Amino acid sequence: MFKLFIKRPILSGVISVIIVCLGVLSILTLPITQFPDIVPPSVTVTARYTGASADVMSKTVATPLERAINGVPGMTYMTTVCTNDGMSEVKDVKDWQRPKF
Repeated sequence: MFKLFIKRPILSGVISVIIVCLGVLSILTLPITQFPDIVPPSVTVTARYTGASADVMSKTVATPLERAINGVPGMTYMTTVCTNDGMSEVKDVKDWQRPKF
């Protein structure tokens, strides 16, 4: 087999170019994700106040919870949901790349 490549150098060059082109084609078509989908860590605080409306929950429960949670280091954002059945949910989403001290 080596004699064939020695006798025909153009054939060996063409085969080498074909192998390189197939490698470049495979690199370009492979689905490689640089930044995969990662769900950031979060903390959810749920509070119940039986018989309260969403407005009452917002004023008496959610606002003090938001003020207490607001100073937590590493927090990216916070969402609050108050429902008419007396439930309040405060979700604190953390920055997952921040070093923990």
